[in-house]
Formats: sequence, C-alpha cells, structure tokens
Amino acid sequence: MGTSDTKKKRGLLEGFLRNVEIMGNKIPHPMLLFIYLCIATIVISAVCSMLHVSAVNPVSGETVEVVNLFSKDGFVKMLTTFVSNFTGTSALGLTLTCMLGVGVAEASGLFHTALRGLAKTKGSDLKVIIIFCFVCVMADCTGGAGFVVMPPLGALIWAAMGRNPMVGMLAAYASVSGAFASNLLITSMDVVNMGYTEAAAKLLLPDITLSPSMNWYFSMVSTVFLTIFSVFITIKYVEPRMGKYTGDYVEKAENPSPLDNKGLKCALIAFGIYLIVFVILCATGILADENGSLLNSAAPLMKGMTVLIALMFAIPGLAFGFGSGRFKKFDDVASAMTQAMAGMASYIALFYFIAQFLKYFDWSNLGLIIAIHGATALEKSGLPVWAIIILFVIMCGFLNLLIGSASTKWSLLSSIFVPMFMLMGYSPAFVQMAYRIGDAITNPICPTFAYFGMLLALAQKYDKKAGFGTLMSNMLPYVIGFFAFMIAELLIWFFLDLPLGPGSFVTFTM
Repeated sequence: MGTSDTKKKRGLLEGFLRNVEIMGNKIPHPMLLFIYLCIATIVISAVCSMLHVSAVNPVSGETVEVVNLFSKDGFVKMLTTFVSNFTGTSALGLTLTCMLGVGVAEASGLFHTALRGLAKTKGSDLKVIIIFCFVCVMADCTGGAGFVVMPPLGALIWAAMGRNPMVGMLAAYASVSGAFASNLLITSMDVVNMGYTEAAAKLLLPDITLSPSMNWYFSMVSTVFLTIFSVFITIKYVEPRMGKYTGDYVEKAENPSPLDNKGLKCALIAFGIYLIVFVILCATGILADENGSLLNSAAPLMKGMTVLIALMFAIPGLAFGFGSGRFKKFDDVASAMTQAMAGMASYIALFYFIAQFLKYFDWSNLGLIIAIHGATALEKSGLPVWAIIILFVIMCGFLNLLIGSASTKWSLLSSIFVPMFMLMGYSPAFVQMAYRIGDAITNPICPTFAYFGMLLALAQKYDKKAGFGTLMSNMLPYVIGFFAFMIAELLIWFFLDLPLGPGSFVTFTM
C-alpha cells in the first residue's frame, strides 16, 4: 500500500473522529437535555391526546390512551408531586447508598494502593500482562479509580519490562473501559442500571421487583474471556503496531509505604471477616425468604443487596484507612463520606430532572404506547429477535459515542425498550445486559467519555505528537474484539435461555 493511500485513510479516519467529537459537543448538558425532554413529553402528550392516540395493552386487554399533561389536572399534578417524584424514585437512594461505601474505600486510599500492589507481580512478562489485564477488567468495581490509576501504572509496568509504555497505557484504558459491563463482583453500576430498569418495567408490571445481581452470571463469564481477549489483542496487534518506544520520558514508580502495607493487611482481614459473616447469614437462612430461597427477589439477600455492596467496600476501606494512618478519628471517616456525596452532587442535581421525565413519561402513557406499537412493529418486521437485539446493541454503542454518561442514556432508553422487549417475551435483565454491552464496547473510542481527555494528556507525555487519531486507531482492535465476543456470548445466552443472574433468565412471562 502506498504512502499516499495510507495518509488518505488516516485523513478520513481523523475527519470521521473530528465529526464525532463535534456532534458530541453539540449535545446539550444532560440536565438541559432532560429539561427539554420534560417539555417535549408535555407537548407531545397534548397533541397525541387530541389525536386520540391509543393502544391495547396485551397484558390486561385494556385500551391505553395518552393522558394530556398540558391541562389543569396535569399542571396541578406536576406542581404538587415535584418533590415526591425526586425522593420517591428508588434509583436515587440505591445509587447514593452504594456510592457511600465505595466513596469511603476510595477516600481511604485503598483502591489506589491495592491496584498498584496487585499489578506489581513478579514473574514472566506474559504472567504480568495477564494479571495486569485481569486487574484492569476488574477495576470497574472501584468506580472511577481504575481509569485514573491503571493507565499510568500500565505505562510504568511496560517500561519496567523493557516494552513500549504507550502499549501498557492503551491496554489498561481499553480493558478498564471496554469491560464496563463485566466483573466478578456486583458493582455500583449494577445498582444504578437496575434502578432505571426496574422503573421502566413497572410501566407494565407495577409490582415487579428486580435485583442488582440480575446480570451477575453473564458478567462473571465475560470477565474471564475479556481478560483473555485483552491480553491477546495487546500482544498480537497493538504492541507490534506501536513498535519499540523511542521517546525519553521516564516516570518514577511509587512503592507502597510500610503503613500502606499494614493497611492492606488490615483491609484483607476485614474483608475476610465480612465474607465469613455473610456466608453464615446465608447458611443460617437469615438472608433467605420464608421458603428458604436466597435468590428470590423477595429474599432479604436480594432486597438488601445495595447495602451489602456498600458494606463490602466500606468495611475494608475503614480498615485500610485506620491501619495505614490515613484515618485518625471518626471525623476523617465522616469527611470521606461527605467527600463521596460531594462527588455525587452533579448526579443528584441531574436526577431532579431525570425523575420528573420518568414520571411524566409514565403518567402520559407515551412510554407504554410506544412500547406496545414498537413491539408489534418488530414482531411484524420479519426480523428474528436475535437480529433485533444485535441492532439494539449497535445502536447503544453508537449513542455512547455521543453521550458519555451511562446513566443518562439508560434513564432515557430503558423507558421504551424494557417494556417493548417485555411485551415480546424477554426479561428486563436481558434488555439491560444488551444495553450494557453496547454502552461498554465503544467506551475505548468514546471522545465524550470523561476520562478520554485524561488519556490523551498521558499519551502526550510519552509522545508529544499523539492525538485522538493515535488513541482511536490503537483502541479499535480492542473494540472489534470485545464487540465480537460480547455479541457471541449474548447470542449463546439467548439461544440456550441461560440464567443471566440469580432467578433472571432471557425469556419472560408476563
């Protein structure tokens, strides 16, 4: 291939990426976006009500009509329920409770120290790369810490092995961001997504209850294979492409202090005690329902999953904080909790308007009617359901390039697609997993993702000429590989109707 052809292709890629970035920057602030959606829902409900738009609910057999919110009754209802719409939405409490525990662990320094310690493993280069990629895939459980810690750490590790540090940085970011839907643990994102999924499912079945663990089995399997794919793509494609590092930037590695090592031991002991207590509570039936089931949605284990996740992070975090000396007294713990909630301030402010939109969409019946007509259209389209679900994943992946916030996208999409697929006989857990795959696989090349700019700044430390095109071209092999595997895994679950999590299968009976 000639040099001119190569430059032309690079120019086309750079042009495409610039257009994606421009389009993403034109999307309004998420808060303003949901204000627009609230206004649009009110106006559309008035128009559709005048046109007598309706649908027959296949579950109840009743005719569902659009409710006009642009009326006296609608105005009074919106005015008098604004506060209760916000406080009464389960997603808010679930998210804040979970992030309180994660915030304590992060503020104590546990995540930063543990990630460094886990990745610094002596052995052959391949062994180190495998362990490092696995830690990166698992790093989603730390919230944003994985995005901040792992790329520079990857660069250090690759440099220490005499390899190109840029490769370690890219492998870390691709593994952390591309595996956003995969983990051996139930993470805060499971809680956040479940809150929106449950709210959407209640449009059809008001009494339905879901669990944050409903995608757990699927996520655990994909964790193992995404680690394998990450290692393979890094060694076989990205590293040969990047070649030998010829720059002169060197960053000194930090070694954990004796107090940090003491803190890690305390955290490990605390986590072990927590697991023992948890197993005892399960074995004795304290966390089981009246029939002895732990996996039923009514079981205390499932209903209290959010608190258990918060404690799973908070307890080792407290142990590390006091063991390492970062926490001297309870005032430090209170400060860490305050800091965690301060970090959620933008989410809380945004959620005021997300909650209003969800309620308006529910009251107007627009979401239910769109779901009914959409399900009918899809069934009559002649497309097999497996093809429809792949198209849905691709659509979510494309939207992710424009809207970086996972919760923002799902709060909007869930209201339509969860009821739609439920009416077609597929569970909320399956639809949520399909969304999470689409949301995750394009993260490595998402220019609107919060940490992408940070990665570019890091890359330019090692190569001043590095730009978005440099990152995108080396991230694409991960995106393609992760996409192919995750779609294949989803189809295996689909055709075999395997459980996605405890009590959550692909198919669903209304």
